[in-house]
Amino acid sequence: MRRKDREMDQQFAYGVLDRAPYATISMVRPDGSAYGIPISIVREEDHFYFHSAMEGEKIDSLVARPEICVSAVSRCRPVKDRFTMEYESAVIFGKAVMVEDDEEKVHGLRLLCQRFCPENMAEFDVSIARSLKRTAVIRVDISSVTGKRKKYDKEGKEMKWGRME
Repeated sequence: MRRKDREMDQQFAYGVLDRAPYATISMVRPDGSAYGIPISIVREEDHFYFHSAMEGEKIDSLVARPEICVSAVSRCRPVKDRFTMEYESAVIFGKAVMVEDDEEKVHGLRLLCQRFCPENMAEFDVSIARSLKRTAVIRVDISSVTGKRKKYDKEGKEMKWGRME
């Protein structure tokens, strides 16, 4: 990370990942070209889950080259009277694993649904029975995570590494 003065710790980075409404996964296609797409994720300890259709460019890329990078932003806003933005971001590196075990697939999907649509959990079992066989679940085992923040205090001074409100 170039701007070490904005670097935050792993706990901060995981918090960004947990709050981000979506993240962008970057990977390499089988032909070697770059590919990125927004995904909905849910983290559990040192891994996270997302779901997908059973086939397509994302799955082809992950199977061919499972090493991925994910970026997430949980806060971003322009700073009044300055040509800059305040932000909180995280960058995660890891290895994608296609979940084959139905129990783990259901677990990952339950976590996703609890995060993004908790009000619909009464219908979860019916939905799983209908769609589990045609839904891919991917677990990403995290190898490294970094967090970064740019934030100003009430006096307009940038809050450097470790300085919290």
